[in-house]
Amino acid sequence: MFSDLSRRCRWLCSAIAVVFWCGLTGVVALAAGKDAPPRPVTQRGELAADEKATIALFERSRDSVVFITTREQVRDLWTRNVFSVPRGTGSGFIWDEAGHVVTNLHVIEGASEATVRLANGRDYKASLVGVSPSHDIAVLRIASGQKRLQPLPVGTSRDLRVGQKVLAIGNPFGLDWSLTSGIVSALNRSLPGEEGGRTIEHLIQTDAAINPGNSGGPLLDSAGRLIGINTAIYSPSGASAGIGFAVPVDTVNKVVPQIVRHGKYSVSGLLSAPLTVSAALPAMRYRVRWRAE
Repeated sequence: MFSDLSRRCRWLCSAIAVVFWCGLTGVVALAAGKDAPPRPVTQRGELAADEKATIALFERSRDSVVFITTREQVRDLWTRNVFSVPRGTGSGFIWDEAGHVVTNLHVIEGASEATVRLANGRDYKASLVGVSPSHDIAVLRIASGQKRLQPLPVGTSRDLRVGQKVLAIGNPFGLDWSLTSGIVSALNRSLPGEEGGRTIEHLIQTDAAINPGNSGGPLLDSAGRLIGINTAIYSPSGASAGIGFAVPVDTVNKVVPQIVRHGKYSVSGLLSAPLTVSAALPAMRYRVRWRAE
């Protein structure tokens, strides 16, 4: 009996010692945690020259890029009432100080109204000036009042070289004013229209990430000049696969002034043939994404 009692006492003392030790180490750890300093921060030094150039380009160009939202009118089948519902989103850019905004036709196609949001967060109702279906270009206009608009500087596309750095600013998936970069992957690409629609030619191919919502936004060179309008992508998933296309600025600079002046684009007095666009155009085994939704 004495031996059994002794074992029980030793067991009880051991248990008390363990509990005491755990409590003591917990208190010590807690006390130490209060005074534990964070790891020292390593200073990074100056940004690289190309980083500084990209940051400066974005800060110069941001105010010239706009976020476009569209709505369409639908009729209730039961009440026959007509009401407005959201349709999609896209990008665009300021063309001139008169308030003209350039985007893709497929961004606004089928919409009953469009709203343009500037980089300062202010929204403006847009009116349609005109379109060129053959080039997937549309021109809107906003009345900004006393707000001085900042147009993008216009470059050239005829002298672009494969391998040249390019940057895209837009609103992919509604994530406004996003910047991506890449290179000119190829030149003079062509994309067929749907069901025999007219082919868009002389497109710039780029690997800069372009996603739904980037449509209508600017493609810029390393000097911050407009060199194209982001228009379509090849993609098996609907998201960027590194193959995007932009309407070259030499075409834009020929088409847009005529739309601004006449409300349409014509060649030798004849209207250009229409281009039918849709949510997904078949091209080989991939999809060409035209819509900005």
